[in-house]
Amino acid sequence: MSKLNLDWFYSMTDLTIETHPLKPFLPSNAKLLMLGSFPPPQTRWKMDFYYPNFQNDMWRIFGLIFYQNKDHFIDLEHKLFREKEIKDFLNEKGIAIFDTAYKVTRLKANASDKFLKIEVATDLTLLLDQMPLCTNIMTTGDKATDTLMLSMPSDTMKPQIGESSKAYYHHRELRLFRMPSSSRAYPLALEKKAEFYKNFFEEIGLI
Repeated sequence: MSKLNLDWFYSMTDLTIETHPLKPFLPSNAKLLMLGSFPPPQTRWKMDFYYPNFQNDMWRIFGLIFYQNKDHFIDLEHKLFREKEIKDFLNEKGIAIFDTAYKVTRLKANASDKFLKIEVATDLTLLLDQMPLCTNIMTTGDKATDTLMLSMPSDTMKPQIGESSKAYYHHRELRLFRMPSSSRAYPLALEKKAEFYKNFFEEIGLI
């Protein structure tokens, strides 16, 4: 084995498998389950909750849609998210959140989905069993969508951005939606992303 290949081998064997650091957020009244891929490294967190990277625009998207103010859930002075307000809002609306991956390896020490290796996918049944009213699943980005599709029946169509498909999963009819990634690495303006999400929330009756 050449020195180059040895260097690659040793660098790969040094990688650590990470287990999801957050508990699923599952309101009992949830009609929607939002699924991302996996949280960013904790050095980037601004709260102990989902989408904690201050450069991620998910909570700005929610602010624009429901309050016409992208900073509604933002503490601008301290550059933090208003975690309690976010959780209260999600509980009121019946929106659950988790990720499609339960265990991952980061092939690079960053938050990019491109360098996430899924070691163990989330057991979707364990989540849905706790939410009898949930019939909608929304993924945020391509990695999350591809991982979710591995759990679906083989005849399930993968939804395209802004579109949906139907799936029959463990005797439950689901609608699967795919939205643009809220990461700023995804090349679409905040307002354009918010339009996709707003149309989605209107379609499932949360607006």
